[in-house]
Amino acid sequence: MGVITEWLRLLRPHQWSKNGFVLLGLMFSRQWQPPAILAAISAFLAFCAISSSVYVFNDIQDIEADRQHPTKRIRPLASGAISIRGGWIISGGLAALALLLAAMTGRGVAVFVLIYAALNVSYSLRLKHIAVLDVFIISTGFILRILAGTMGLGIAPSSWLFLCGFMLSLFLGFGKRRAELLSIEYDGSPETRASARLVLKDYSPLIVDQFMAISAACTIISYALYTVNAETIARYGTKALIYTLPFVVYGLFRYIFLVHRLGKGSDTALDLYSDAHLLLTVLAWGVVTLVVLS
Repeated sequence: MGVITEWLRLLRPHQWSKNGFVLLGLMFSRQWQPPAILAAISAFLAFCAISSSVYVFNDIQDIEADRQHPTKRIRPLASGAISIRGGWIISGGLAALALLLAAMTGRGVAVFVLIYAALNVSYSLRLKHIAVLDVFIISTGFILRILAGTMGLGIAPSSWLFLCGFMLSLFLGFGKRRAELLSIEYDGSPETRASARLVLKDYSPLIVDQFMAISAACTIISYALYTVNAETIARYGTKALIYTLPFVVYGLFRYIFLVHRLGKGSDTALDLYSDAHLLLTVLAWGVVTLVVLS
């Protein structure tokens, strides 16, 4: 049981919730026929596989740094619970599985999975050390998920969906960097500072707070304009989509609160599962949106 647990920890299944961005195109296109749903689920699973493959690859690249980190040193590879050879095998196997699932779903999905993999390998090897660009790379990963769930499945992509997803992912990315800076402020020990991300030396709390404020404001404005846009109202035949806006605003404000007051933000997916307010807000937004669109 202990070995199985370590393998599951290596794959980070709690991060798979981020691949829900793949399903947004299906949700807002209202193409809810069984073939479309199955194709979207297949694309979702492909991104679960490729994202876990990338996580393992990144852990292999960072294994020495992780061994010096106060919390990351207990990761399966850094702790020695799983060998580096085993890590390479699982990373390659997951990448092959992702490409197989993507190819079975459609050529477009396979292309976006390949781009996602190449982008994240570049991120792990070099781009994560370049301030601002590092967060834009993370955001691009979310956009690729949206494109795979729209263009990849033959669904016309919405510019509004692209814009809202882009701004939200920027907000979450800078929120992660702010949480990492706060962890250094709270625990300024030499061990913590030495094990911090190299890119953090180019960030400051003031800069990241400004980036978070701008991206949060742009997310709210973009989503608000989308809900009242004449094209949106004509497409769905209702003006009621505006009633989903309070959930978006509350969710963003709650996340800022979690980062600054509770020391959260370093793991967005874990924060979602562990904070009842945030989880219920996301679920309520999804339910209300589906009711409005149906």
